[in-house]
Amino acid sequence: MTTVHEQTCALPQTSTPAPGPAAAPPPAPAPASTPRARAVRAVPASVASHARRLLREPFTARTWRAVAYALIALPVSVLCVPLGLLGAPVGRWQRALVGRFLAVERAPGDVRDGAPARSPGDARHGAHSGSPRRARGVAHAALAAPLDLAVAAVTLYGWSIVPMNLAWPLRAGSDYADAWGGPTFAGAWAFHAVVGGIGFLLLMPWLGRAMAAVQLRLAAALLP
Repeated sequence: MTTVHEQTCALPQTSTPAPGPAAAPPPAPAPASTPRARAVRAVPASVASHARRLLREPFTARTWRAVAYALIALPVSVLCVPLGLLGAPVGRWQRALVGRFLAVERAPGDVRDGAPARSPGDARHGAHSGSPRRARGVAHAALAAPLDLAVAAVTLYGWSIVPMNLAWPLRAGSDYADAWGGPTFAGAWAFHAVVGGIGFLLLMPWLGRAMAAVQLRLAAALLP
């Protein structure tokens, strides 16, 4: 006869496995990209792009073609008035000048960046409208001359300020107390170089572009 203790010992013994390391939680899902988040990320890239363009613009060919046109347009306009009255094709000459220095292919009448384009029938129509076309060329030269004078004056003055202020010590006297940025020599030179030199170097290309746009609008309205 077996006792209760012996029956208990005869039962199969089950072993409990030792607890292992806890499983790592699943990674949290990445937050969805919202339009606002994309816009915030795009702001630094946009600012950097505009800054690069601002710094590069004074050294582009387009800027210096506009400067050349601003200086050449005035004497050409003055000469075209008497020459046009004598029968010269001054409209064609002025149009060629605009196309040479400012032209970018655009639709007819579009003067945003270049000379106003001619319509396909201009060449055929020109053979029968010499006098009106010549008169419009003379009118453009006469009306453009005051505008060209103002543009040339602003261009010459604005661009001359750049070297004058960068090389300010060459024209500075011995007393800096009353100079902009004074009373020290270093402060006066820094003020002239930064504000008058670098400031105008970055400003003049955009001012020249605005003035050229006005000249091109007048050309689009009057040049045949």
